[in-house]
Amino acid sequence: MTDPAEIAAAHAGTLVLDTHVDIPWPDPPHPATATRRQVDYGKMRAGGMNAAVYIAYVRQGPLTDEGRATAADKALRMLRTIAAQADGAPAGAVFCRDAAGLEAAFAGRAEAGSAGGRTAILAAVENGYAMGRDLTRIADWKALGAIYLTLTHDGHNDLADSARPRADLDDPVALHGGLSPLGRAAVRELNRVGMLVDVSHASRDAMLQAAELSRSPVVATHTGCGALCAHPRNLDDGQLDALRAVGGLVQITAVPAFLRATPDGQRAVAAVRDYCDHVDHAVRRIGVEHVGLSSDFDGGGGLSDWMDAAQTANVSAELLRRGYSRTELRLLWSGNFLRLMRIAAAVARA
Repeated sequence: MTDPAEIAAAHAGTLVLDTHVDIPWPDPPHPATATRRQVDYGKMRAGGMNAAVYIAYVRQGPLTDEGRATAADKALRMLRTIAAQADGAPAGAVFCRDAAGLEAAFAGRAEAGSAGGRTAILAAVENGYAMGRDLTRIADWKALGAIYLTLTHDGHNDLADSARPRADLDDPVALHGGLSPLGRAAVRELNRVGMLVDVSHASRDAMLQAAELSRSPVVATHTGCGALCAHPRNLDDGQLDALRAVGGLVQITAVPAFLRATPDGQRAVAAVRDYCDHVDHAVRRIGVEHVGLSSDFDGGGGLSDWMDAAQTANVSAELLRRGYSRTELRLLWSGNFLRLMRIAAAVARA
């Protein structure tokens, strides 16, 4: 597809969901106002981004009772802020907790919705460090609207080994050999309450073990393809195959260092074309039904021609020019992720 009008219509008719957007903390500016954030409601509307998963992100700290308690408190405060800002926004936004609510917001059928639909905000927790050793926190997060947990971040935690151990925390290469017994219990609890298991940041062993253990398909919400860029945070082809085998999903992210190899000491720079190269590779390897899109905006994401939510249509345009159909575009932006949300909910009901 090359006609600009057709491309614009295809993008406008797609539920465009960014599955991983960080928020400034503390005191995040309200996204209903014009901000310096890469993602706020005005930029989302300008770029045709209908929905975003805002992240309660907790940096890895020491594995101490004090560190765990601080992380747990921060995650709770962030989740409450995300929901409160969305529900209290005067700018046509709505906080969504499930796939049905997200689709209703896009269709304009949500409570007090308009014919043009509403900006949908969802929430998730990044880094199981925020759980500490208390499995009940997962149900607390679910009650606050969280739809997934990223098991690890940079640095090992009590649940799993990280793809990037932290020397400043005296991390060994591996602490648990993948998932710890507590991490396995956390995966089962995530299944029980209906939250998705996010294997971004996890070590290769932890990712593969989580994929095998989880009763609902796992997702890597922000990563790249190791075959194109040998970054420790990227997934190799064997990991991609494992995602396909369990019905899971890889979401390509717009972090330049994950997309293009960069000489030491130089700042990574990448463009939408580099991003779509990773999409192409994943689609060829495991099929379009197992690939999705995300930005990691306000958390390291940003391309020369996709610097914020207002430029989101550039991604759709490049994919359509490469020959992806409207149906495939819908799968990449939201359809595949919605499928996983529904499966997680069904597993919880069962």
